[in-house]
Amino acid sequence: MGIKQFSARSHASRGMTGFDFSEITKTTPEKSLTESLSRKGARGNHGMITMRHQGGGHKRRYRLIDFKRTKVDVPAKVLAIEYDPNRTARIALIGYIDGTKAYIIAPVGLNVGDTVLSSDKADIKPGNALPLNAIPVGTTIHNIEVRPGKGAQMARGAGAGAVLVSKEGEYCQVRLPSGEVKFILSICKASIGQVGNLDNENIKLGKAGRSRWRGIRPSVRGMHMNPVDHPLGGGEGVGKGHHPVTPWGQPCKGYKTRQNKRTDWSIVKRRK
Repeated sequence: MGIKQFSARSHASRGMTGFDFSEITKTTPEKSLTESLSRKGARGNHGMITMRHQGGGHKRRYRLIDFKRTKVDVPAKVLAIEYDPNRTARIALIGYIDGTKAYIIAPVGLNVGDTVLSSDKADIKPGNALPLNAIPVGTTIHNIEVRPGKGAQMARGAGAGAVLVSKEGEYCQVRLPSGEVKFILSICKASIGQVGNLDNENIKLGKAGRSRWRGIRPSVRGMHMNPVDHPLGGGEGVGKGHHPVTPWGQPCKGYKTRQNKRTDWSIVKRRK
Protein backbone atom coordinates (compact mmCIF):
# COMPACT_ATOMS: atom_id res chain seq x y z
CA MET A 1 0.00 0.00 0.00
CA GLY A 2 1.36 3.41 -0.94
CA ILE A 3 0.47 6.99 -1.78
CA LYS A 4 0.53 8.21 -5.38
CA GLN A 5 1.69 11.76 -6.13
CA PHE A 6 0.11 13.71 -8.98
CA SER A 7 2.19 15.96 -11.21
CA ALA A 8 1.37 19.66 -10.88
CA ARG A 9 -0.29 20.17 -14.26
CA SER A 10 -2.95 22.41 -12.71
CA HIS A 11 -3.67 24.24 -9.48
CA ALA A 12 -5.97 21.35 -8.50
CA SER A 13 -3.40 18.60 -9.00
CA ARG A 14 -0.61 20.46 -7.20
CA GLY A 15 -0.21 18.71 -3.86
CA MET A 16 -2.99 16.23 -4.62
CA THR A 17 -2.35 12.63 -3.54
CA GLY A 18 -4.19 9.34 -3.97
CA PHE A 19 -3.85 5.61 -3.41
CA ASP A 20 -1.80 3.38 -5.67
CA PHE A 21 -4.13 0.45 -4.76
CA SER A 22 -1.18 -1.94 -4.74
CA GLU A 23 -2.87 -4.08 -2.06
CA ILE A 24 -6.06 -4.58 -4.12
CA THR A 25 -6.17 -8.05 -5.71
CA LYS A 26 -9.73 -8.03 -7.12
CA THR A 27 -11.48 -5.11 -8.77
CA THR A 28 -15.04 -6.42 -9.21
CA PRO A 29 -17.12 -7.14 -6.09
CA GLU A 30 -18.79 -10.47 -5.35
CA LYS A 31 -22.23 -9.90 -6.82
CA SER A 32 -24.05 -12.07 -4.27
CA LEU A 33 -22.61 -9.96 -1.45
CA THR A 34 -23.77 -6.57 -2.75
CA GLU A 35 -27.06 -4.74 -2.77
CA SER A 36 -28.37 -1.50 -4.25
CA LEU A 37 -27.79 1.70 -2.29
CA SER A 38 -30.06 4.66 -2.94
CA ARG A 39 -29.03 8.15 -1.94
CA LYS A 40 -31.36 10.11 0.33
CA GLY A 41 -29.56 13.46 0.15
CA ALA A 42 -29.49 13.50 3.98
CA ARG A 43 -33.27 14.00 4.05
CA GLY A 44 -35.50 12.38 6.64
CA ASN A 45 -38.94 10.79 6.26
CA HIS A 46 -40.52 14.27 6.08
CA GLY A 47 -38.32 15.33 3.15
CA MET A 48 -36.45 17.85 5.29
CA ILE A 49 -32.66 18.06 5.37
CA THR A 50 -31.46 16.45 8.61
CA MET A 51 -27.72 16.82 7.92
CA ARG A 52 -26.26 19.59 5.86
CA HIS A 53 -23.60 19.43 3.14
CA GLN A 54 -24.57 16.03 1.76
CA GLY A 55 -25.84 15.15 -1.70
CA GLY A 56 -24.80 13.91 -5.12
CA GLY A 57 -21.77 11.69 -5.36
CA HIS A 58 -20.86 8.69 -7.45
CA LYS A 59 -23.28 5.79 -7.69
CA ARG A 60 -22.33 2.86 -5.44
CA ARG A 61 -23.38 -0.63 -4.52
CA TYR A 62 -23.26 -1.58 -0.85
CA ARG A 63 -20.98 -4.45 0.20
CA LEU A 64 -22.57 -6.67 2.84
CA ILE A 65 -19.95 -6.92 5.61
CA ASP A 66 -20.13 -9.76 8.13
CA PHE A 67 -19.80 -7.78 11.36
CA LYS A 68 -21.30 -10.57 13.50
CA ARG A 69 -18.89 -13.41 12.56
CA THR A 70 -21.53 -15.95 13.58
CA LYS A 71 -19.95 -18.83 11.62
CA VAL A 72 -18.13 -20.20 14.67
CA ASP A 73 -15.32 -22.78 14.54
CA VAL A 74 -15.39 -22.84 10.73
CA PRO A 75 -12.08 -21.74 9.17
CA ALA A 76 -12.16 -19.45 6.15
CA LYS A 77 -9.50 -18.61 3.58
CA VAL A 78 -8.83 -15.07 2.39
CA LEU A 79 -9.61 -15.06 -1.34
CA ALA A 80 -9.07 -11.38 -2.19
CA ILE A 81 -8.52 -7.88 -0.82
CA GLU A 82 -10.98 -5.41 -2.34
CA TYR A 83 -11.77 -1.70 -2.39
CA ASP A 84 -15.00 -0.63 -0.71
CA PRO A 85 -16.40 2.77 -1.79
CA ASN A 86 -18.62 2.90 1.30
CA ARG A 87 -15.84 2.96 3.92
CA THR A 88 -12.24 4.05 4.41
CA ALA A 89 -10.98 0.54 5.22
CA ARG A 90 -10.26 -2.21 2.72
CA ILE A 91 -12.38 -5.37 2.82
CA ALA A 92 -11.34 -9.00 2.52
CA LEU A 93 -13.35 -11.63 0.67
CA ILE A 94 -13.21 -14.88 2.64
CA GLY A 95 -14.41 -18.33 1.60
CA TYR A 96 -15.45 -20.95 4.16
CA ILE A 97 -14.79 -24.65 3.68
CA ASP A 98 -18.53 -25.24 3.18
CA GLY A 99 -18.49 -22.99 0.11
CA THR A 100 -20.09 -19.81 1.47
CA LYS A 101 -18.38 -16.45 1.09
CA ALA A 102 -18.40 -13.27 3.16
CA TYR A 103 -16.75 -9.88 3.46
CA ILE A 104 -14.83 -8.75 6.56
CA ILE A 105 -12.85 -5.62 7.37
CA ALA A 106 -9.23 -6.19 6.33
CA PRO A 107 -6.76 -5.59 9.21
CA VAL A 108 -3.06 -4.85 8.90
CA GLY A 109 -1.11 -7.99 8.04
CA LEU A 110 -3.99 -9.95 6.48
CA ASN A 111 -3.01 -11.29 3.06
CA VAL A 112 -4.53 -13.47 0.37
CA GLY A 113 -4.20 -17.13 1.30
CA ASP A 114 -4.33 -16.55 5.06
CA THR A 115 -6.85 -18.41 7.20
CA VAL A 116 -9.21 -16.61 9.60
CA LEU A 117 -11.41 -18.10 12.29
CA SER A 118 -14.19 -16.99 14.61
CA SER A 119 -13.87 -19.07 17.76
CA ASP A 120 -13.24 -18.92 21.50
CA LYS A 121 -10.05 -20.92 20.89
CA ALA A 122 -8.77 -19.08 17.82
CA ASP A 123 -5.15 -17.94 17.66
CA ILE A 124 -4.31 -14.30 18.33
CA LYS A 125 -3.77 -13.49 14.66
CA PRO A 126 -5.03 -10.58 12.52
CA GLY A 127 -8.56 -11.21 11.30
CA ASN A 128 -9.56 -13.80 13.91
CA ALA A 129 -12.63 -13.00 16.02
CA LEU A 130 -12.87 -13.95 19.70
CA PRO A 131 -14.84 -12.92 22.79
CA LEU A 132 -13.05 -10.28 24.85
CA ASN A 133 -12.60 -12.73 27.74
CA ALA A 134 -10.49 -14.97 25.44
CA ILE A 135 -8.18 -12.16 24.28
CA PRO A 136 -4.97 -11.39 26.23
CA VAL A 137 -4.73 -8.02 27.95
CA GLY A 138 -2.78 -5.49 25.88
CA THR A 139 -3.91 -6.84 22.49
CA THR A 140 -4.86 -4.41 19.74
CA ILE A 141 -8.41 -5.10 18.55
CA HIS A 142 -11.02 -3.71 16.17
CA ASN A 143 -14.62 -4.47 15.14
CA ILE A 144 -15.80 -4.40 18.74
CA GLU A 145 -19.33 -5.34 19.74
CA VAL A 146 -21.22 -3.20 22.26
CA ARG A 147 -24.08 -5.65 22.70
CA PRO A 148 -23.50 -9.41 22.37
CA GLY A 149 -24.69 -10.72 19.02
CA LYS A 150 -25.53 -7.31 17.57
CA GLY A 151 -22.37 -7.10 15.50
CA ALA A 152 -19.31 -4.87 15.56
CA GLN A 153 -19.99 -1.16 16.08
CA MET A 154 -16.69 0.38 17.22
CA ALA A 155 -13.18 0.71 15.75
CA ARG A 156 -14.14 0.00 12.14
CA GLY A 157 -12.50 2.86 10.19
CA ALA A 158 -9.14 2.87 8.45
CA GLY A 159 -6.26 2.76 10.91
CA ALA A 160 -8.53 2.32 13.94
CA GLY A 161 -7.29 0.12 16.74
CA ALA A 162 -8.50 -0.21 20.32
CA VAL A 163 -6.56 -1.81 23.17
CA LEU A 164 -7.88 -4.30 25.72
CA VAL A 165 -6.75 -2.69 28.98
CA SER A 166 -8.02 -5.03 31.70
CA LYS A 167 -10.60 -7.65 32.68
CA GLU A 168 -12.83 -7.14 35.71
CA GLY A 169 -15.41 -9.88 36.27
CA GLU A 170 -18.02 -9.88 33.53
CA TYR A 171 -16.69 -6.63 32.05
CA CYS A 172 -13.52 -5.61 30.24
CA GLN A 173 -11.95 -2.18 29.98
CA VAL A 174 -11.19 -1.16 26.40
CA ARG A 175 -9.31 1.99 25.37
CA LEU A 176 -10.90 3.24 22.17
CA PRO A 177 -9.07 5.13 19.39
CA SER A 178 -10.44 8.42 20.78
CA GLY A 179 -8.66 7.79 24.09
CA GLU A 180 -11.89 6.99 25.94
CA VAL A 181 -11.76 3.96 28.24
CA LYS A 182 -15.02 2.06 28.35
CA PHE A 183 -16.53 -0.94 30.11
CA ILE A 184 -17.72 -3.62 27.63
CA LEU A 185 -19.23 -7.01 28.41
CA SER A 186 -16.55 -9.69 28.25
CA ILE A 187 -18.75 -11.95 26.08
CA CYS A 188 -18.79 -9.36 23.29
CA LYS A 189 -16.71 -10.25 20.25
CA ALA A 190 -13.80 -8.35 18.76
CA SER A 191 -11.37 -8.96 15.93
CA ILE A 192 -7.62 -9.09 16.38
CA GLY A 193 -5.36 -6.41 14.90
CA GLN A 194 -5.57 -2.85 13.64
CA VAL A 195 -7.77 -1.88 10.70
CA GLY A 196 -5.75 -1.58 7.50
CA ASN A 197 -5.30 1.24 4.98
CA LEU A 198 -3.24 3.31 7.43
CA ASP A 199 -2.36 5.90 4.77
CA ASN A 200 -5.95 7.07 4.51
CA GLU A 201 -5.27 9.98 6.85
CA ASN A 202 -2.44 11.23 4.62
CA ILE A 203 -4.55 11.59 1.46
CA LYS A 204 -5.00 15.15 0.16
CA LEU A 205 -8.06 15.55 -2.03
CA GLY A 206 -6.55 18.55 -3.83
CA LYS A 207 -9.76 19.80 -5.46
CA ALA A 208 -13.40 20.34 -4.65
CA GLY A 209 -14.49 17.82 -7.26
CA ARG A 210 -13.10 14.88 -5.32
CA SER A 211 -15.31 15.87 -2.38
CA ARG A 212 -18.34 16.02 -4.69
CA TRP A 213 -17.57 12.51 -5.97
CA ARG A 214 -17.87 11.36 -2.34
CA GLY A 215 -21.22 13.06 -1.87
CA ILE A 216 -19.84 15.96 0.18
CA ARG A 217 -21.30 19.34 -0.79
CA PRO A 218 -19.70 22.73 -0.04
CA SER A 219 -20.08 24.23 3.43
CA VAL A 220 -20.42 27.98 3.92
CA ARG A 221 -19.20 29.57 7.15
CA GLY A 222 -21.92 31.16 9.26
CA MET A 223 -20.11 34.51 9.49
CA HIS A 224 -20.47 34.88 5.71
CA MET A 225 -24.25 34.42 5.83
CA ASN A 226 -27.02 36.92 6.42
CA PRO A 227 -28.48 37.40 9.92
CA VAL A 228 -31.66 35.62 8.85
CA ASP A 229 -29.69 32.49 7.96
CA HIS A 230 -27.25 32.16 10.85
CA PRO A 231 -26.64 33.64 14.33
CA LEU A 232 -23.12 34.67 13.25
CA GLY A 233 -24.24 36.34 10.04
CA GLY A 234 -24.41 40.01 9.11
CA GLY A 235 -22.47 43.03 10.22
CA GLU A 236 -20.35 45.58 8.41
CA GLY A 237 -17.20 43.86 7.25
CA VAL A 238 -15.96 40.70 8.89
CA GLY A 239 -17.48 40.39 12.37
CA LYS A 240 -15.64 38.35 14.97
CA GLY A 241 -17.51 39.30 18.14
CA HIS A 242 -20.02 36.45 18.17
CA HIS A 243 -19.98 33.42 20.39
CA PRO A 244 -19.55 30.20 18.34
CA VAL A 245 -22.96 28.57 17.91
CA THR A 246 -24.68 26.31 15.40
CA PRO A 247 -27.31 27.68 12.98
CA TRP A 248 -29.91 26.76 15.62
CA GLY A 249 -28.19 28.59 18.46
CA GLN A 250 -26.59 25.58 20.16
CA PRO A 251 -23.15 26.44 21.62
CA CYS A 252 -20.30 24.59 19.92
CA LYS A 253 -16.49 24.35 19.89
CA GLY A 254 -16.07 22.83 23.33
CA TYR A 255 -19.66 22.74 24.58
CA LYS A 256 -20.47 19.21 25.78
CA THR A 257 -23.68 17.89 24.23
CA ARG A 258 -23.64 14.27 25.42
CA GLN A 259 -27.01 13.50 27.03
CA ASN A 260 -27.02 9.69 27.17
CA LYS A 261 -27.10 9.15 30.94
CA ARG A 262 -28.06 5.50 30.42
CA THR A 263 -24.49 4.59 29.42
CA ASP A 264 -22.59 7.07 31.60
CA TRP A 265 -21.67 4.28 34.01
CA SER A 266 -19.69 2.46 31.30
CA ILE A 267 -17.24 5.32 30.68
CA VAL A 268 -14.16 4.94 32.87
CA LYS A 269 -12.22 7.80 31.31
CA ARG A 270 -13.46 10.44 28.90
CA ARG A 271 -11.87 10.87 25.51
CA LYS A 272 -8.95 13.23 25.08
